[in-house]
Amino acid sequence: MKRITPVVIALLALTAGCSSPKKADAKPAKQELPAQPPPAYRVIFTTTKGEFTLQVFRPWAPHGADRFYELVTSKFYDNVRFHRVMRKFIAQFGINPDPKVNGMWRLLKIPDDQQTHKNTRGTMAFAMNGANTRSTQVFVNLIDNTILDQQGFVPFGEVIDGMDVVDKLSAVYGDVAPFGGGPNPTKIELVGNGYLDREYPRLDGIKTARVSLK
Repeated sequence: MKRITPVVIALLALTAGCSSPKKADAKPAKQELPAQPPPAYRVIFTTTKGEFTLQVFRPWAPHGADRFYELVTSKFYDNVRFHRVMRKFIAQFGINPDPKVNGMWRLLKIPDDQQTHKNTRGTMAFAMNGANTRSTQVFVNLIDNTILDQQGFVPFGEVIDGMDVVDKLSAVYGDVAPFGGGPNPTKIELVGNGYLDREYPRLDGIKTARVSLK
């Protein structure tokens, strides 16, 4: 059975302006994002700890890079929490606060990519639990995780600025339940951020994630 890939049209490409460009308070036009993912693009994450920038390289993992572009341009990662942060391992996120939105995307799995780049510190890859199961959750490698190379986790981008911000993300809860004291991912999927606000208030989160072609 063929898997359906959503066609996400970026609605961020509205030209801001005034009636006369000569006015001193005229705003510059916003960048127009292509509907199709470019070979390389950047994503600027504004988080509760500060800002970091990810450079995505489509040749590293075409399916992963394309899906990530779709997710970011649809604002999927806005208000998403870093629900699994483990020092000297990874910082993971990717469960939308709206259970309905998250549920729809979670069903849209993407095919695996071939391994072309190692899981070095600062790289980002999709989480998975078997062949062809990648959907929305991703993680940043906080160290060189060579063990993940052997398990088929394929990086599609790398943090090029603000890695110190990623290092500061709260790791107070550690691994997710039942392996650690962190939240239960299934409960996040079903309930949303209300569950996290009540039981895991010290988690850091993403305020916005936006594509930049500069």
